[in-house]
Amino acid sequence: MRMLFLAGGSPATVFALVPLATAARNGGHEVLVAATADMAGVITAAGLPAASVTPLAMRDFMLAGRDGSPLSLPDDPGERMRFGGRGFGRLAAGSLPALRELGRGWRPDVVVGGALAFGAALLAGELKVPYVRHAWDMGEPLAMELGAADELAPELARSGLTELPAADLWIDICPPSVADPAAPSGLTMRFVPCGLQRELEPWMYTRGERRRVCVTAGSRVSKEYEFDHLDALVGKVSGPDVEVLVAAPEEAAAALRERHPGVRAGWLPLDTVLHTCDLLLHAGGGQTALTAVRAGVPQMVVPNMPKLWGPNRRLADHGVARLPQAGEDGPGDVARVCREMLATPSYARRAAELAAELAALPGPAEVLPAVEALARG
Repeated sequence: MRMLFLAGGSPATVFALVPLATAARNGGHEVLVAATADMAGVITAAGLPAASVTPLAMRDFMLAGRDGSPLSLPDDPGERMRFGGRGFGRLAAGSLPALRELGRGWRPDVVVGGALAFGAALLAGELKVPYVRHAWDMGEPLAMELGAADELAPELARSGLTELPAADLWIDICPPSVADPAAPSGLTMRFVPCGLQRELEPWMYTRGERRRVCVTAGSRVSKEYEFDHLDALVGKVSGPDVEVLVAAPEEAAAALRERHPGVRAGWLPLDTVLHTCDLLLHAGGGQTALTAVRAGVPQMVVPNMPKLWGPNRRLADHGVARLPQAGEDGPGDVARVCREMLATPSYARRAAELAAELAALPGPAEVLPAVEALARG
C-alpha cells in the first residue's frame, strides 16, 4: 500500500509521525512524508522519503495573510489560539496545489495527517481515500480547529462542505489518564520520541552524584530570543547540590557555558538524557512534555504560549508537574518551586506511574494494522 503522511512546519510535527511512518515502511508499505520545504532535512534525517508541499515556512503562514499583508499576534489568549488555527488553515490552503499534484502522481491508499495538518483531510476527501488524523503531542485546543475552519471556508465551500471533514480514524499518543477529555475517540498509541540525535558521551546516559535538573526553552532560543530568561533560570536553579543540563542550540549554549562554568549546555538527546535527570524545567512543548513522561521525570512547566496551558495543567492535576502561580513566573520563583519538587517524593512517584501507563500502550507496529484495514477497505 501507499501511505502519505502530512506534517506541519516544525520539527515536532515531523517527529510525532515518524514512529508510525517508520513502522509502515518496515511493514513493506510505500511511505512519503510531506511538509514545508524547510522540514525536508528533518524528514530525511529520520530515514524517510520527503516531499515538499510549499517553499514557505510556517512563520510565513502565521504572520501574513493570504495576500501577504502582515498580521500581528492578538493579546487575548483565546483569540491568539484562533489566530494560530487560522495560520494552520493558511498552511493547508497554500499546500493544496502541491498536495493535489502529489496525489495525482503518486495515488496514496490512505492519508495520515498531523493534528493540525488540515490539508490531509481535504486531499483525502478529493481522492476518496481514508483519512487518519494523528496527534502531534498532548492535544490541541478546539479554538485552533475553529480558527482553521474559518480560514478554510472558501476551500470547504468549493468541496460542498460546511465544516472540516472528520477523520476515519483518530490516533492519540497521550496516556489516557492525562489525555484531553474532549479528544475524539479512537486508538491510543505509545509515544516514541524521535528528536534529532548526536553522538552520545558517557555523562549523557549515566547519573552523577548530584541531583540533575534539565532546563530547556525550546529549539528556537537564541542570543536575540528568550536568552536572557533562560540565562536567569540557569543561574537561579544552579547550586552546589544540583547539576544543571541545558538543552539549547549551540549559539545559545556556547554563551551559557561561558557565563555558567560547570553547566553542560548544548543540543541534547533528551530521550536519553532525561533518564538520568530528577526534574525537567521547560516551556511546555508537547513533545518535550511527553518525552519527560516516558522517562518518568517530574516537570516544572512555564508555558510560553496560551495553547500550552491546558495540556500541562492536566499533568499538574495528575501530580507529575507544577505550573507557576499568577505573578510567580520569575526566575527566582521558578527556581524555588524546582527545589520544592526535588524535595517532594510524590512527584517522582507519580511520574513513574505515568511512565508505566505510557509504556503499556500498544506501539506503532501494533496500531498499524488498523490503518492497513482502512486502506484495504
